[in-house]
Amino acid sequence: MIKRRKTKTVKVGSVIIGSCAPIVIQSMTKVPTTDIARCVRQINQLVRAGCGLIRIAVPRRSDTTAFAQIVQRVNVPLIADVHFSPERAIEAIEAGAAKIRLNPGNIKSHKAIHRIIDAAKMHKAAIRIGINEASIRDLKKEPIPIGKRTALMLRKMKSYVRLFENCNFTQLVLSAKSSDILRTIEINRKIAQAFDYPIHVGLTHAGLTKDAQIRSAIALGVLLAEGIGDTVRVSIAGAPIHEVKTAKEILVGLGLYKRLVPELIVCPTCARAQIDVVKLANRVEKALITVRKPIRIAVMGCVVNGPGEAADADLAICAAKNKAFLYRHGRKVSVVPESRIVSTLLKELQAL
Repeated sequence: MIKRRKTKTVKVGSVIIGSCAPIVIQSMTKVPTTDIARCVRQINQLVRAGCGLIRIAVPRRSDTTAFAQIVQRVNVPLIADVHFSPERAIEAIEAGAAKIRLNPGNIKSHKAIHRIIDAAKMHKAAIRIGINEASIRDLKKEPIPIGKRTALMLRKMKSYVRLFENCNFTQLVLSAKSSDILRTIEINRKIAQAFDYPIHVGLTHAGLTKDAQIRSAIALGVLLAEGIGDTVRVSIAGAPIHEVKTAKEILVGLGLYKRLVPELIVCPTCARAQIDVVKLANRVEKALITVRKPIRIAVMGCVVNGPGEAADADLAICAAKNKAFLYRHGRKVSVVPESRIVSTLLKELQAL
């Protein structure tokens, strides 16, 4: 069982972030903020998928104006993503942002930060200090050697946090991201050692869906297994719904979330298979779409290793030529023709 690191508790609207609370899945809208109807639809879709916090970019005054309307039309705390402009940060807080994200690489004026802190205190908004490796670089200067980047990110974080603490503001969530898996792991370990604030973990610019899922699973999996991470985002260049689904799978796989839907296990197939295992598994997966039971179902391509390998499944199909052996909790219960495999499986599932 994973033991999470102890942290302060931060309230973001109705959501609690910190080691005393469940890990929160985040995502971000990917439609223009000023398109209020589309934005609201996307937010509601993410909430239904299990997203607990949603971030919205507000680069312009028109975006913070729209943000104020969006807040009134959804039932999830919203985070305003702010870059460069202190005015946008204050406008977003006044518009109802439960939290804002500030990047130390983009807003450096102490006077501006103090104004933002005052607004956040007045409206009881939390703040995420979010450092990205790319934003700490000055393109006008020589590139920072790779080996020095995490140390620089940590110094930036310590300096920024000190500004907030000097103003008695501790409703902070910290994050440091890189597009590199190992540097993301390294900097988050350092931040976990240096601070007791909640940490938002994620791999930034992770890529298109399949690549991003693999890379994020590695980075987040390592950190979460070490107890680091109180809120997560899987960053995917694609529909945000995939971010939420992937994050849930990572958390379920680590035992940090309870599984609410079936888990499908499929053998990789080999020369022993006498049936199209992939085709059968796809049919089973499609049949399970509406099922809401945390059960394990195995589709195995042979009767040699299949029964043993699927022994811990609630239901298992061990396919042979033109037929399949059906197992329940490791015990054979029936033999069915190929045409009735899926329908028989669903009947057995109803009895569980």
